[in-house]
Amino acid sequence: MMTKRRKSREIFIGKIGAGATHPISVQSMTNVPTDDTKSVINQICRLASAGCEIARVSVPDKNAVEALPEIIGKSPMPVIADIHFDYRLALAAIDAGVHGLRINPGNIGSRKRVEMVAKAAGEAGIPIRIGVNAGSLEKPLLEKYGGPTPRAMVESALNQARILEDCGFRAIKVSLKASDVTSTVEAYRLIAKKCDYPLHLGITEAGTAFTGTIKSAVGIGILLAEGIGDTIRVSLSADPVEEVRVGWEILKSLGLRSRGVSVISCPTCARSVFDVVAVSMEIERRLADIVAPLKVAIMGCAVNGPGEAKLADVGFAGLKKGKAALYTKGKRIRTVSTNDAIEIIEETVRKLVC
Repeated sequence: MMTKRRKSREIFIGKIGAGATHPISVQSMTNVPTDDTKSVINQICRLASAGCEIARVSVPDKNAVEALPEIIGKSPMPVIADIHFDYRLALAAIDAGVHGLRINPGNIGSRKRVEMVAKAAGEAGIPIRIGVNAGSLEKPLLEKYGGPTPRAMVESALNQARILEDCGFRAIKVSLKASDVTSTVEAYRLIAKKCDYPLHLGITEAGTAFTGTIKSAVGIGILLAEGIGDTIRVSLSADPVEEVRVGWEILKSLGLRSRGVSVISCPTCARSVFDVVAVSMEIERRLADIVAPLKVAIMGCAVNGPGEAKLADVGFAGLKKGKAALYTKGKRIRTVSTNDAIEIIEETVRKLVC
């Protein structure tokens, strides 16, 4: 059972609202050198096509800062600058026109430097995400708690937020990420009770497309089901477009957002009368460009096939060898050949979205 969503403070990243009653948004991060503007812009446009709503770029040096104006000017979505170690890069990124900052309290520098960044961000009207990572907590907190525990992560975030609040800066978002799912979940549960900041969810260093997807789906899914979270990023050692696809599937599986084609397919058994795996994978690939929310059921036999097919926008259910029933909007349309499954399903779906 889904828990009612936690009430959080409203902020804006460009035109994208976070917190309050705004939809949970999907974010990703470019993974090419930021000063390679052509590659960054190309990647951001690919992310946008996949449904990404906020792009984050790493700003490690002066060359990256100098590339920001062109990236921001050509980006179809808000751009957040990810800053570590050097507060001057944060100030320069603000001057370049970024829509938000992400800083790490463990490495940005002294309180005075944080105050300078807060003042500049406030004047520019952009938010700051306090990004706490278990791998880079402040040494005093590691000593106090005996390691990067959930309580240490929460104290780190709230200490940093207090500095920003003392500066009169309130457009704050917080993330508390660890590579361990249980630690991450517990940290978010703790902080959700202590503040009203919008929360950005993710499992950091989650791993490859396979393991990272599983860890992210479990961790982010638990928190969203408990009503916690305002933006998400699935961190994968893969093409960032995959992060966006997984993020959307997590939201769709919980009924929190809807976008694109959702393929419902059976795990197959000896009763299947056609190659469900091959057909399902090819249909998912071919229909990836469709934004309209649709359910497509691809079922191998007549046991559960007709029932699932009736519940989908388009259903294809195997009947006997070489034959399948085609359904649209709950109604059986005709009997078709399984040899033409891919073409028939694609054609039927595209007719619905025309």
